[in-house]
Amino acid sequence: MKVIVDTSVVIAVIVNEPHKLQLIEATKGAELIAPASLHWEIGNAFSAMFKRKRITLETAQAAIAEYKKIPIQFVEVKLETTLELAKQLNIYAYDAYFLSCAKRFNAPLLSLDKSLLEKAENIGIKLKEVTL
Repeated sequence: MKVIVDTSVVIAVIVNEPHKLQLIEATKGAELIAPASLHWEIGNAFSAMFKRKRITLETAQAAIAEYKKIPIQFVEVKLETTLELAKQLNIYAYDAYFLSCAKRFNAPLLSLDKSLLEKAENIGIKLKEVTL
C-alpha cells in the first residue's frame, strides 16, 4: 500500500517525538511517497528550530542522518495541479504539494497537521489513520 507522508510526520520520527513509534507502526510495510519538496521543508523546519534555539546543529545533523535512512520515494508533482489546489483550498503551495501527490497516486495522506487533514478529506483524499 502506498502512503503519502508529509513533513510533520518525518520531523516527528527523526527528532524522536513521543509518537514516533506509532507513526512507524502506521507505515510498516507501506510504500512511502512524498513530493521532492520534502527535502526543502525539512531544512526549513530545522532552520526555524535553530532560530528558536530548540535544536543544535549537531542534533539536526544526526536527525538528517536518520531521515536519509527512511525509504521514501520522492516524486515530482505538477505545478499546475498544485496551484489549483492552493487556490481552491486557500493554502500554501508547500501543503498543496502533498495533496497533489495524494491525488496523483490515489493514496492516503499521513500527517500530524489537523488543518491539512481536514482540507484533504474535504476534497476526497483518503487519510491514513494513526492513534497517538
